[in-house]
Amino acid sequence: MFTHETYLSPFAWRYGSPKMRYLWSEIYKRRLWRKIWVALAEVQHRLGLVSAEQLADLRAHQDRVDIERAHAIEAEIHHDLMAEIKCYAEQCAIGGGIIHLGATSADIEDNADILRMRESLDLILEQLRELLRVFAERIEQTAELPTIGFTHLQPAEPTTVGYRLACYAHDLLADHEALRAVRQTLRGKGFKGAVGTSAAYAQLLAGTSLTPQQFEAQVMQLLGIEALPVATQTYSRRQDWLVVSALAGMALTLHKVAFDVRLLQSPPFGEWQEPFAAAQIGSSAMPFKRNPINAENIDSLARLVAALPAVTWHNAANSLLERTLDDSANRRSVLPEAFLATDEMLRRLTRLLRGLQIDQDAIQQNLANYGAFAATERVLMEAARNGGDRQALHAVIREHSLNAWQAMRERGAHMLVESLCADVRLTDFVPPRRLRELMRADDYLGDAPQRARDIARAIRRLVDEA
Repeated sequence: MFTHETYLSPFAWRYGSPKMRYLWSEIYKRRLWRKIWVALAEVQHRLGLVSAEQLADLRAHQDRVDIERAHAIEAEIHHDLMAEIKCYAEQCAIGGGIIHLGATSADIEDNADILRMRESLDLILEQLRELLRVFAERIEQTAELPTIGFTHLQPAEPTTVGYRLACYAHDLLADHEALRAVRQTLRGKGFKGAVGTSAAYAQLLAGTSLTPQQFEAQVMQLLGIEALPVATQTYSRRQDWLVVSALAGMALTLHKVAFDVRLLQSPPFGEWQEPFAAAQIGSSAMPFKRNPINAENIDSLARLVAALPAVTWHNAANSLLERTLDDSANRRSVLPEAFLATDEMLRRLTRLLRGLQIDQDAIQQNLANYGAFAATERVLMEAARNGGDRQALHAVIREHSLNAWQAMRERGAHMLVESLCADVRLTDFVPPRRLRELMRADDYLGDAPQRARDIARAIRRLVDEA
């Protein structure tokens, strides 16, 4: 029994949903192994190689995984799959002798890994759609809410809160497509034996009605997955790289969203706040702190997931000849942690976005501080359209803008509008009254609201079709 008196991975209790933890549990892995052994025996029974009584015995004990006994056997023989075979065989007085007939370890382990990677991807896709649904709601609520945009971390032209959210959601839609595509392409190793030639199965099936390929197809049909047409002792580890890379791709998107939340929550911006519970403590030393712990957690886990494709790349690239075992130890950690970390990020961001507080007063203050500077582009375009020299006008507006920016920083004075209205180099082309209208930045939004709503509609179509 493992307790907190020894090292436990934080993914065993701190991060990840109970459902995802179960998919990557030792119990579930061994249940999948036993499911595969039963499927093998069922097809072998059809061919007269296994009796009805033997098959029934295996089925009767299929879910009676005994971790303690299996670990005790493994301590003696130093082979986890063979230990499970022996444990299972001890439980099956009639059928125990035919477990694993014709198979090699990877015939069982690799097909089991594909089965639970598919289930894990299904859970990730389900959670991603829930996150997207919350995005659609928040986009629709804020599609027309103007906010100052920032480029190079400097104030730029206005955008809307909904449009900013729609840009994140658009990337998540692409992540959904990528994850669904990789899930659809996953294939099991099948049943091809020690080096992938099906030699043991060919010998076992001699004189029966099935070829090794037909036998493999029938077993895989019972498992609900397709087999690769060719494989060595294992399925190509390139599949692991594709899966983990797709998860890392989504981690990239989640990282950006969370990083922007952290930035906009900082006092110089002050526009967004992640949910903060009544009894929550931000800092042990500074009682006033409202640290963005959920967004920071997401970014921390995203960095971990971003690093994992490199390990799977090496596993695939360094799998020499028909196989090596130098991928085995790290796959026990890399695969579950990639899914568990992604699972945790999705759940946290969904909660964060659902409870995200948007401070409209801070938004309006930032628009008031910086909006006029952004609106100078409108003045430039109208003045040029009315006959002014675009390059000369750009220099005039730049001169006023830099002076006004310095005055705002030093004295908090907002002098740009009046300064421009007093310069005949501009008012010859744009009358002061019209210039003041143009300098209101909160309606300089282009088609951002419509584009944001379009993304929300695309999300709702996806969620409805799923």
